Amino acid sequence: MTKIKIMLMLILAITSCNEKSNKNDFFEAEQETPVEMEPENNTTKNYLALGDSYTIGQSVPENDRFPVLLVNDLNAKDYNFNAPKIIAQTGWTTGELKSAILQENISEKYDLVTLLIGVNNQYRGNSIDVFRTEFIELLNMAISFAGNNRGNVIVVSIPDWAVSPYAENRDRSKISKEIDLFNTVKKEETLKMNIKFVDITPVSRQALNKSQFFASDGLHFSGEMHQLWVDEIMTLF
Repeated sequence: MTKIKIMLMLILAITSCNEKSNKNDFFEAEQETPVEMEPENNTTKNYLALGDSYTIGQSVPENDRFPVLLVNDLNAKDYNFNAPKIIAQTGWTTGELKSAILQENISEKYDLVTLLIGVNNQYRGNSIDVFRTEFIELLNMAISFAGNNRGNVIVVSIPDWAVSPYAENRDRSKISKEIDLFNTVKKEETLKMNIKFVDITPVSRQALNKSQFFASDGLHFSGEMHQLWVDEIMTLF
């Protein structure tokens, strides 16, 4: 074999190796390029609100319910929530809320779940021990609805209806003490499960002798008070 042929073969071999190397480098570069993720706020989110008259907004317009107001404030911060799904009814205790939830047969997972319950347990003079057991069950349900993400669950304390015009001829001090007892249980069990707890009870007590904070029935709180509750919840975001 002549020297010229040997040199040509070497040149072809080197060229072939370089081409393969360049192809491999390009493939690796393509693989290492990060995928551009869409901003989180472009994803539509779902919210489940569980509770009683304070959640359904008894005696206030639908747009003044705290879950609706909460969505408005969250969306103002580009969270992009759909309208809330509300499972709540005036008069429900923890046990009645639990039964209603089971009837709903919920399979969807939610990006936010709020739980505000307990005033009717107090109003009816129900056992605090039964309340604790049923509240824990509701907490576990809420966690499940949040896809087992405890960070997406918020428990809200019971407002104090002792300050309402409806309670004028009742023992307001006794009512407030009982509300505090139920809220203590709620807070204890909530924090045990590493779930966020928002205390709106002090805010509700500021409504004493201020008619603008009450609905026409003289018992339930007005949309103006619901917004103050939302202001407290929004400190978490």
